[in-house]
Amino acid sequence: MSDHIFQSVTFKVEGMSCTNCALGIQRTLEKEGFHQVMADFTTGEVSFEMGDSNQLPLAEKRIESLGYKVLETGNGNGYGRRKGMAPIEKKFWFTAIFTVPLILSMFIPIDILHNDLFQLALTIPVFITGFFHFGRSAWFSLRSGVTNMDVLIFLGSTAAFVYSLIGTVYGLGHDYMFYETSASIISIVLLGNMLEYRSVRKTTSAIDDLVRLQKNTAKRLITEIHEGGETVEEVDAALVETGERVLVNSGDKVPVDGEIYWGTGSLDESLISGESLPVDKKKGDKVVGGTILLSGSLRVKATATGKDTVLSQIITMVREAQKDKPSLQNLADKISRIFVPTVVVLAILTLLYWSLGTDLPFRDSLMRGIAVLVIACPCALGLAIPTAVVVGLGRSAKSGILIKGGSAIDKFSAIDTVVFDKTGTLTSGKFRIREMRCFGKSEESVRSLLYSMEKHSNHPIAQAITTSFKGAGLIRFEQVEEHKGVGVKATDKQGNVFVAGSYHVAAHVTGDDSHNVYLLMNDELIAWVDLEDEVKEGAAELIAFLQKKGLRCVLLSGDRQERCDALASQLGIGEVYAEQLPGQKLEVIEKLSENARVAMVGDGINDAPALAKAYVGVSMSDATQVAVKSADVVLLKGDLSLLAKAFGATRTTLRTVKENLFWAFFYNVSAIPLAMVGLLTPIVAAFAMAVSDVIVVLNSLRLKTRKLR
Repeated sequence: MSDHIFQSVTFKVEGMSCTNCALGIQRTLEKEGFHQVMADFTTGEVSFEMGDSNQLPLAEKRIESLGYKVLETGNGNGYGRRKGMAPIEKKFWFTAIFTVPLILSMFIPIDILHNDLFQLALTIPVFITGFFHFGRSAWFSLRSGVTNMDVLIFLGSTAAFVYSLIGTVYGLGHDYMFYETSASIISIVLLGNMLEYRSVRKTTSAIDDLVRLQKNTAKRLITEIHEGGETVEEVDAALVETGERVLVNSGDKVPVDGEIYWGTGSLDESLISGESLPVDKKKGDKVVGGTILLSGSLRVKATATGKDTVLSQIITMVREAQKDKPSLQNLADKISRIFVPTVVVLAILTLLYWSLGTDLPFRDSLMRGIAVLVIACPCALGLAIPTAVVVGLGRSAKSGILIKGGSAIDKFSAIDTVVFDKTGTLTSGKFRIREMRCFGKSEESVRSLLYSMEKHSNHPIAQAITTSFKGAGLIRFEQVEEHKGVGVKATDKQGNVFVAGSYHVAAHVTGDDSHNVYLLMNDELIAWVDLEDEVKEGAAELIAFLQKKGLRCVLLSGDRQERCDALASQLGIGEVYAEQLPGQKLEVIEKLSENARVAMVGDGINDAPALAKAYVGVSMSDATQVAVKSADVVLLKGDLSLLAKAFGATRTTLRTVKENLFWAFFYNVSAIPLAMVGLLTPIVAAFAMAVSDVIVVLNSLRLKTRKLR
């Protein structure tokens, strides 16, 4: 085995719109000697390894020779958003301009619209666009040995155009004019591709959002050797090196992974743990870059920077998980593997039979051979999937469910295991008093003390207590002061000193550190308080619904084991993974995915790798943007009960797609034999095509009112 060191490179490539596009790039680079080539049309990225940096221009040249555009070379840290319309959008709107008049000719009796030369002039721009767009994908699918739907689109549109062109050249009349068929096939399928592109684009910007979290400034501390003091220098966080020291003030984002060597504070670590409760930190504790200091002041020694930070590792995990996501195996493509070669063979046999085995002139034999392809023209097939998907997505959106494209519909209907995050998903993230225990003081007096003290703090726990104890008697203290990251200290008129805060304030009087708030009076513990997340409305009903459908439910959280066990018991979930960091969550999803199709339901940045890795990622709309964009399905308004509707919506939409494909192919299969024996005239064929199209569209529109099940 070679010890040669390979360099990893990632390209951002514009123009990939399907699996075969990616496959063509992958095989081309592999032939040039590049290693570990991975092309993903959903993210628009091509990654590979090379032994010599001089090979970089070659890779770019080969990709662009296939008709794609290399926008930027990346190192795994994301790319800027492209402005303006994408190529697929430009192609659709360009072809639509010419296609609309051709379609109108079928309904409006205006002479110019029915003129064969006028129709030819309108069709040529559309045909050229479709010829190169679908032809490239069709060519690479043929080279791979597996024909896809683009082969059918290419043959159908080309056959209709050639058939019409021959009719125009020989002056055969309107019975041979299929220009509107050729143009509409191309425009309709481009519309479907554009809608799919727009859906995919919404799912692929998670990495960019994570990178924006990294973009931060740091207050670097510089020691003045001669004067014995220190100065603060504000620099880009990326310039801070391991071992250097930084100052973090209240409200700042921690710029690097590090260790506190001075100060105390309360940090929002939901980035990593997913939990809303702030975490109190002191000297010697570790901090993670990207987390936010809610209160206090810290001095931190950098222990990891750049690609070694936890956030950078999360970015890498999201990127790798996205690459590993299974692509949609389109039902039309599966059928086309048999259908396309069969139609081509039948067309050739028809031509040979009538030209060599009968006295029919070659021109008429050629017309019958081409007629077979025209009859097989996949106009209804082009409508079958996009119309059902668009109607299904629209209905889902009105119900509060954002499903990102046909791929998500296909996958979501097949899942058998649902993994839930805890905070923000099954619980609201809003805290309430779960239990309070008093020692030597009445509950009423403790309520008054806590309310009167905590109203002076804006800490989330303090706000939860003041909300819960609102209406308790107000005590006028002589002095109240908040110690950031520690708690609140108050002195009454009698000189009694009260302290309310985390375990840090009570560590010298008790060894029990399992509670959220401790209240001391003159250094004696007089009460403690436990808080809990509110369980979201409908959560228990949803779990019961999923289990009734035979789905396995799992709880996966970064919260403490005892809290997770209590919630699981309350909701009826039998499988629990608690105290899991982002990397560990990803490992759990990978393990579960070995024998199941897993849907991950989460809401935090810490869930992003697991959401991207899961067979289907589901996020709440009030979640972090990274979680939303890593997911395939978003439940709007943060309504967890919509997950049950999502099952019905995806399964009903997929069933409609299958019905559409049946009707589309039923027309082809039944009409081809008639065309082969010369019994089907072009006018009858055109009528049959129209009927097939209408059936498919009407069946798709039924989705608006069909019962979801």
